[in-house]
Amino acid sequence: MEERTPVLEMRDIVKIYPDGTKALKGVTIKVYEGEILGLLGENGAGKTTLMKILFGMLKPTKGRIFLRGKEVRFKSPADAIANGIGMVHQHFTLVEVFNALENIILGMEGHGLFSKIDVENARKKLQKLMDELNFQVPLDVPVEKLPVGTQQRIEILKMLYRNVDILILDEPTAVLTPIEVKELFAVLRKLKAQGKTIIFISHKLNEVMEITDRVTVIRKGQVVGTVKTSEATPQLLARMMVGRDVVLRIEKPPKEPGEVVFRVENLWVKGDRGEEAVRGLTFEVRAGEIFGIAGVEGNGQSELIEAITGLRKVEKGKIYLKGVDITGKKPRDLYDMGVAHIPEDRTHMGLILEMTVMENAILGMHWRKEFSKDLGLINWAKVEEHSNRLIKEFEIVAPGTKAPVKSLSGGNQQKLIVAREVSKKPEFIIAAQPTRGVDVASTEYIRNYLVKLRNENKAVLLVSADLDEVLQLSDRMAIMYEGQFMGIVKPDEVTEEQIGLMMGGVKA
Repeated sequence: MEERTPVLEMRDIVKIYPDGTKALKGVTIKVYEGEILGLLGENGAGKTTLMKILFGMLKPTKGRIFLRGKEVRFKSPADAIANGIGMVHQHFTLVEVFNALENIILGMEGHGLFSKIDVENARKKLQKLMDELNFQVPLDVPVEKLPVGTQQRIEILKMLYRNVDILILDEPTAVLTPIEVKELFAVLRKLKAQGKTIIFISHKLNEVMEITDRVTVIRKGQVVGTVKTSEATPQLLARMMVGRDVVLRIEKPPKEPGEVVFRVENLWVKGDRGEEAVRGLTFEVRAGEIFGIAGVEGNGQSELIEAITGLRKVEKGKIYLKGVDITGKKPRDLYDMGVAHIPEDRTHMGLILEMTVMENAILGMHWRKEFSKDLGLINWAKVEEHSNRLIKEFEIVAPGTKAPVKSLSGGNQQKLIVAREVSKKPEFIIAAQPTRGVDVASTEYIRNYLVKLRNENKAVLLVSADLDEVLQLSDRMAIMYEGQFMGIVKPDEVTEEQIGLMMGGVKA
């Protein structure tokens, strides 16, 4: 039987950056008309690089692209769009002061200021498109006043308005509530029924299983394989992603929490632009409990963590650790009092990439007696011993203690941070986005370790944009929206729909 012709084929694509990094090592993918192809892989596997080459943003070092059987070379995104290929990026490219309509027609409707006729024609055409797809956005509101889920709709409409046949979505659900994910998937199914082709980039196994027809898995710049979604399982895809079997399950025995370890009372914190980022929060975390905070990113979670860890000024309210007022204390004082902090951004806040594994292993505790000699010098023999112990206990894959930490994979960098922070023997652990951008195997390890800390009677505050993570790990959880909690609930006593409503600003 003759194989049908793919609408798009990328053949033997190689991308080597000037510093010698091999991002893609001969990748071939085929996509067929009217299908949703999942492009699955860990962060850094090469998925986005491959799609940026297809969209004309990057030049391949080697390789060929065939569109509807003809070889093509795109010099720019405008070139790709003219050939029917559109991409919605993980980080949006909207002009914030423009409204939705202006953003959608920007660069299309003549030059200079939009003429009246152009705008009215565009409005009619857009309204028809939104009605067909049941995918509405307010056209006259400035983008900066719209929630991120609506901004993403604008990005998708911007591409559909340009009549693209192939739509690339890069991690499209990263900023969406569960209800918005369902609405997005309904639209993708309608587009597929209209004959559009969609490439869905993700590392979320459950979403790939739900929405795609076939899945191509990329690992370390190479295609591991392509499978029909109907013949795949999450376990198979996880194994393809990391190269070994992964248990996608967390064992969390029931546990009665103990005394209150950490408490926040009526906390107010300002953001970088002077806005109220945290508005009157009150909550507590007990010994032997994981208290999770869920919500779409940008709702005050980062500012809350920075205020708790002494990195941002508290405007009003109090923070207590074991009954002692710690409001406004410096990070070093907090460490000495038994606080550990796994920061949300490992490369900017958690590690110094140029420094060695052993130097990073004692960051924030290098002044301690156990690592110092006379005259305040560092005892490197002790530091090396400590580093080797962490590498062994946390199964960190590293070339050695003297290797620069930038030579480790993202998952192993994250494990090093977790290892360092818990080696401080803390009573209270703040874990912000603890598994962001790490492979399935490291995710499994870190999540299980947080549960282990909880079982050892530690108090854990977990802040994550990954709703599954918060649901899986938390004993109690709060949903944060615009600096406030919409409710504090037990994960097993609330439906996904209720969580979705709270994430969208509806109080429980």
